[in-house]
Parts: sequence; structure tokens; C-alpha cells
Amino acid sequence: MKDKKPSLETGKTNRRDFIKKAGVAATGAVAASAAPYVYSATNPIKWRLQTYSGAPLGAHVILPQIEAFNRAAHGQMEIELYYADQLVATDELFRAVQNGTIDAVQSDDATMASPVDINVFGGYFPFSTRYSLDLPVLFKYYGLNEIWQEAYDEVKGVEWLGAGAWDPCHIFTKDPIRSLADMKGKRVFGVPTAGKFLSRYGLVPVTLPWDDIEVAIQTGELDGVAWCGFTEAYEVGWADVCNYALLNNVTGAWCGSYFANSKSWEKVPPHLQELFKLSIDSSHYYRQVWYWGGEAKLRVEGKKMELTTIPTNEWDQVVKDAEEFWDDMASISPRAAKVVQIFKDYTAVMDQVGVPYRYS
Repeated sequence: MKDKKPSLETGKTNRRDFIKKAGVAATGAVAASAAPYVYSATNPIKWRLQTYSGAPLGAHVILPQIEAFNRAAHGQMEIELYYADQLVATDELFRAVQNGTIDAVQSDDATMASPVDINVFGGYFPFSTRYSLDLPVLFKYYGLNEIWQEAYDEVKGVEWLGAGAWDPCHIFTKDPIRSLADMKGKRVFGVPTAGKFLSRYGLVPVTLPWDDIEVAIQTGELDGVAWCGFTEAYEVGWADVCNYALLNNVTGAWCGSYFANSKSWEKVPPHLQELFKLSIDSSHYYRQVWYWGGEAKLRVEGKKMELTTIPTNEWDQVVKDAEEFWDDMASISPRAAKVVQIFKDYTAVMDQVGVPYRYS
């Protein structure tokens, strides 16, 4: 018996059915792929992030990052950015992110009073680095990344997302510092750990809201700042109210981090978590270049402040004193001792390697 050939009409019907089914499937696929964006357009994930920096500095060190992230998140997530002290005081930032008052923070461990035994190493830890590239190397290749992760894993409610190198620490004042004796009695706005170290030479660390610093220097409430490098001092207006810049710097880079509330972080899908971490890396990279170029240019071409130096023989004693300070900080805990040992090991390598890593 011969096979019955399908009729032309049957073939047409099958083709119509196929096209109809394919169209339905394609429509479903498009709807499925568009669903997250349709949903997010009406109900995006919303975060509030506060930075340690005021608006003039924030325009460089975080605003471009947050704007880029919001664009790249394609409506699925929006981060609202707040500057220093706008929602909570800077020294309350950790508690605020831990209890969910805010969703994320950009700050150093010491300034935001993190309840971990390594918080003294955030911000400016005296002579732990000489150049900005030292810090990411210490985190990536010398074990600091694992130590920070371990420390914050012990704290409920907060996720540590990573650290980066920010600007060096110089002292800018209304009256000149040309010797260690000139530091005595000078009231400066500064980062806690560096301020604690420099107080042995008579410098007086003062804590004030970030936006009040310029006026406090003008009125005489402050004599200067020990908070940043040349780039920031010029950018935010402190170079306009300080007359002198001390070239001897306490450290080569600020150690700053990003933190998120654990519940807020868990609600973010993996692809947006990765996107946010990439935006953090982009911000760190921007700062590396901005500070590296800005510091050199402003030391040479900046005209707002006169440059001063403390004689080498006196400054060598400061560097020597830092060794005792390191050992004091190592006594905080076994984990703090590990950090100090890493700094010592790294310094030993840099002392031996020579040019271009170290010139003296």
C-alpha cells in the first residue's frame, strides 16, 4: 500500500499552525526577557548610601560611580547618594548601616568607628604605605583582604565589600610647620589613627562635621587639617584658608572601604551585586589616577600655599617612633598583630627592592 501524500491544504494548515505557535513562543520569550525591566520600572530596589566625604569631594570620589551604576542597572536598582553627615553623623555610620538606617557606606574603618579589632588600620596608619599602589598590593597579595573579610564576618548585620587606596596624608595649616616643635598646640581636623600618633608631638586632633571645617579654620577654631592630600585640599577649598603645606607626609594612602547592610545586600540579585563591586573598582581606579596626577601637579604649580618641610634628622625620628606605635597597635589582638607583621614584611621587601619602588 502506497503512503498517502499529504495534501497541499494540510501542508498549509501545518505551516499556519507552526507560524502561529512560533509567534506565541516568541512573544512569550520577549515578555519573559523584558519582565525584570517591566517589574523594576515600577518597583526597583532602592538603596540609600552615605559617604564620609562632603559634596565637593564626593563629586569626584563617589558621585560618578553611583551615577554610572544607576545607568547600568537599567532601572532594576537605584542608589540615592548622601554626603557627610546628611543622614547620620560620620562616627555613627557603622551603627546606621548595621541597623538598616542606611543601606551602604563609603568610609574608612576608624572614622566610622567599626567595632572590629583592625579598625585602627583604616584611614591613615602611619608609614604603612608610601605610594597609593602599595595598599591594593597589600590587600591582594599580602593577605589583608582575607583578614578584613574574617574580621567583618564576625560582625552581624554588615557586609564588607572591599578596600581601596585613596589620597596621602599631609598637614595644611594657617601658620607654618618647619620643625616638630611647630606642631605643638596646633588644632587640626584629622583621621583618628594618624591624629593619635601625631599627638605625641603636640598636635591636637579635633573632630567636627566635614562641612564646618573651612569656617572653623577661618574663625580660628582650627589651625588646619591633617586629613588629606593636596588634590583634596585644593578641590574642597581648604587650600583657600590654609597658608602652608607640609611636604613630609605621614602615609602614602588612605585605606577606605565600602560596606552594606546584610539584609539589603541579600535582596540584590547576583548580577547587580557584581555590577556594584565593579563600580567600586572603577571608583578606586579613578582615585588612583586623580590623586597621583593631582598631587604632583599641585605641589609644582599650586600657588595657594607655601611649601614647608621638617628637617630630615627630625623626620627620621618620627619614622622611627612609628615602629613603637606599630608594636603598640599589634598588642590590640592576635589579628592586629598579623596586620602589623604584614606591614613589616612588605616594608622589608620595599626597602630591598630599590628603584622604581623605593628611591630612599
